[in-house]
Amino acid sequence: MTQDQLKLTKEGFEQAGYALFPNVLDNGLMNEAKQHIEWLIEKNPHIRPESLGTNLVKDDPFWLRLVSDDRLLDIAEQFIGPNIALFASHYISKPPFDGQPVLWHQDGSYWPLEPMNVVSLWLAVDDSLPENGCLCVIPETHTMELQQMKKNLTIANVLESEVDPALVEEDKAVDLILSSGGVSVHHPNVIHGSKANHSPLRRCGLTIRYIPTSTIITTANWPSAFLLRGKAISGINDYLPKPKYNKEKHMPFQGCEEWI
Repeated sequence: MTQDQLKLTKEGFEQAGYALFPNVLDNGLMNEAKQHIEWLIEKNPHIRPESLGTNLVKDDPFWLRLVSDDRLLDIAEQFIGPNIALFASHYISKPPFDGQPVLWHQDGSYWPLEPMNVVSLWLAVDDSLPENGCLCVIPETHTMELQQMKKNLTIANVLESEVDPALVEEDKAVDLILSSGGVSVHHPNVIHGSKANHSPLRRCGLTIRYIPTSTIITTANWPSAFLLRGKAISGINDYLPKPKYNKEKHMPFQGCEEWI
């Protein structure tokens, strides 16, 4: 992406609350990510595939390798600067015919961060299409204050909550269509969600929440805080050591020997 293209993308983000970056990661790495989600599902049969998240990151070298890829960090740096930490990451893998929806919400309403200086990258592991429940965004809602999410158990859904439906103008929703390896970037206040997957195609995305090291995680012993680029700030956040690869317990991947 040229500097002019990047400028236009950042301007679009500031205006609409989201931006798209196609073709960020290569097919080889995406094939490993697809193997990874299948490995995680098999290893965690008690967890819905839409809910393989933050607590699993700390002992998974491939997961850290993926979210610390320089191509992803280069995007994050454009929005939050050069000192980057991981706050959270979560696979939302909607199985064919049975994938649960994610109701309309604002990410920042769930997060113990101060200030709410954070950027979300959504990595398409599979092709993400309207028919298999791609992400949808209500443009320009990032200017709205963070709302308290309301419990909703009337239908099976990933977050079991939603923003007040009166605040959602669904006729303005935009489908974020991405091929595997593409990325969308979201403001923590923008209203977004995704429909159920009733198609024969799996739809897996990986959410990655990056913070500058000046943002405080206000919950102690946070399970997925890792320094990924640049410098930490003394007295702000305790970062975990990166996990060591063990062939007896971890998925093998290209370059895993560098994680021993």
